[in-house]
Amino acid sequence: MADRLSPERRSALMKMVPTRNTTPELAVRRILSKLGYRYRLHRRDLPGTPDLVLASRRKVIFVNGCFWHSHPNCSKGRPPKSRSDYWVPKLKANQDRDTRNILTLQSFGWEVLVVWQCETKDAVSLGTKLETFVAETHTATVRGKLR
Repeated sequence: MADRLSPERRSALMKMVPTRNTTPELAVRRILSKLGYRYRLHRRDLPGTPDLVLASRRKVIFVNGCFWHSHPNCSKGRPPKSRSDYWVPKLKANQDRDTRNILTLQSFGWEVLVVWQCETKDAVSLGTKLETFVAETHTATVRGKLR
């Protein structure tokens, strides 16, 4: 199936897709704020630039879009049927990068939570998940110097 847009128009359209302050991210931030937790946004000094960082607790939260990060068992997490030669490697590279960043953060003693876009639809369930993650005491030892 051919793309209806020219490469230039498609590129311009894709550049408009936000990476920060997305609706799912704002939902997570709203819930954490209501629960009384303080956090920092998009710390570029940490691998993967986590969406939310609770530094005193050494915890980070990534809010992933189901499509862009290939959420398994999610209808939005499937690659498009057209141009699979482009999309499959691109989405696989995103998954590989996510895994690398999570492992690096964990090796430096950070705890990581991934919240998927589809999970933000149920605020009660999401609130429970966030409260459980943030309230747990940190037991990992710090092996590196990332702060």
